[in-house]
Amino acid sequence: MANRSLVSPTANPLLEKALADKLMRRSEVGGSLGELEPLAIRLGLMQNTLKPRLKAPQLLVFAADHGIAVDGIQPPPGQGGRVTVDTVRMLLAQQLPVTAFARSQHIDLTVVDCGMAENLPPNDRLMMRKIAHGTRNARTGVAMTLEQAHAGMRAGMEIGDKLRGNVTLLAGVGVGSHESAALVLSRLSDRPVRDFIVSGPHMEPELQGHLLGLLSAVQTRHRHVAEPIEVLAAFGGFELAVMAGVMLMAASKRHLLVVDGVPACAALLVASRIAQPVTDYCLFCRSHNHHGLDQALNVFQSAALLELGMDSTDGTGATLVWPLVKSAGALLSEVANLGDDTPVAADAASEAIEPFAPPTLEPSPFGDALY
Repeated sequence: MANRSLVSPTANPLLEKALADKLMRRSEVGGSLGELEPLAIRLGLMQNTLKPRLKAPQLLVFAADHGIAVDGIQPPPGQGGRVTVDTVRMLLAQQLPVTAFARSQHIDLTVVDCGMAENLPPNDRLMMRKIAHGTRNARTGVAMTLEQAHAGMRAGMEIGDKLRGNVTLLAGVGVGSHESAALVLSRLSDRPVRDFIVSGPHMEPELQGHLLGLLSAVQTRHRHVAEPIEVLAAFGGFELAVMAGVMLMAASKRHLLVVDGVPACAALLVASRIAQPVTDYCLFCRSHNHHGLDQALNVFQSAALLELGMDSTDGTGATLVWPLVKSAGALLSEVANLGDDTPVAADAASEAIEPFAPPTLEPSPFGDALY
């Protein structure tokens, strides 16, 4: 039996026109709100309604270590030279700006241990989904087995199935995470890996040359790998596998996904190769101002909602765009009826739109083991 994607596209011309008409009536009285209006339309299409409602936003920060880091990989921007476990400890202790922003915006923050080398004691903000104590070195072999890649995606789908709200903000941290993500992005988009590495005036030429040489060697070793799950396994990133699983399950429920950073973009590209419509549910933001993330966003022909020139922990940008996204939703769901936008007219328009029926569980593109 042929598999059918569990993720439904958001395209709905009738609903899109009804949403645009509703916003036009709003603007005739309150004036135009510029880029908030197409954002509001996207939210309505995601939820298949004239009155989108966003609830219980959660920021999930996926943490893992990478075997490739032993070859001289530096901690990513915004991590202050810290190893992965130290960044996670600071997140759990609420010692980073992202945690303050999350609290102020009433966003629940959870760190998901997908494969850190160290074990941490139990914490209310720590979710244990460790696949292994770090991936292997992709320069000398596959970073993870196919079984581990599938296990990571299953863990992510289980997380996505239990999300309390309908808004998920996603980011990844870990030494080697950006490099692993760059390799995945390069192979699946068929673009040079140098496009995706963290580069710019602050990277020393010698370090950049070493990094490019290392990643080129990894690519050469795995030059015949092309299928999404095989690419994921070859180049590694337990956090990428778990993130991709969360994205697929959350999108199947028509949840909003806020994607922050190069690792999150790589996870999304894997997910989109399995179920292309998952990108319909994504908005993009950024916590770093570097060339590699520019190119990662270009893969999806998208731009970040805000450009603040930050160089901080992934997830920071997601917390800062949330008020903007929430405001776009409120434009449709909480502004009092104006002009001819009466409850009767809204109800009539809603009746003309085919309501969303949650998909039944059919054979998964990952195999029966996921269910």
